[in-house]
Amino acid sequence: MRKLTYFIACSIDGFIGDPGGDATSMFRFVNEEFLEFLKAEYPETISVEGRRALGLDDLENRAFDTVVQGRASYQLALDLDITSPYGQMREYVASRTLKVSPDPNVELISDDLVGRIRELKAEGAGLGIWLCGGSQLAGELLDEIDELVIKTYPLVYGSGMPMFGADFGDREFALESVRTFDNGVLVRKYSKVR
Repeated sequence: MRKLTYFIACSIDGFIGDPGGDATSMFRFVNEEFLEFLKAEYPETISVEGRRALGLDDLENRAFDTVVQGRASYQLALDLDITSPYGQMREYVASRTLKVSPDPNVELISDDLVGRIRELKAEGAGLGIWLCGGSQLAGELLDEIDELVIKTYPLVYGSGMPMFGADFGDREFALESVRTFDNGVLVRKYSKVR
């Protein structure tokens, strides 16, 4: 069974973006040390455009071969005329508003989201599935998430888009590891307690 991993950036106070969903203020913490970590552990999470700009087109996927994101997260790429932001993987976009995919590499999930995620997890072979965002999608898939990888940036937003846009319900995860970086970034990895 493949794992669904919510690999997400957040502020110290648990927000993945400002009240409008913008997280660009976190980008300033992607320094050489942190980029080396991403290249070594999660190179597929660097977008096609980012890989091209950094000369990293030849990096092989290590953790994920499939990405799932919400409509709002995908819209950030569409606003830049990028229809396949993670073309190095199979891409899925959960959307009730998009009726036709703008790219042959992007499959839309418009209904039975949980069922489709369970099908992807049951494929068995291959790497993991990256839940890229956003908040509402993570909330809908909370019971399907097997692992959390939380990149915590040394920022406090005070308010904004929470990691999980869902009704209250506690789920227990066990801390697997913590990695610290000189710029104050922490990467915590948790696994779901069954």
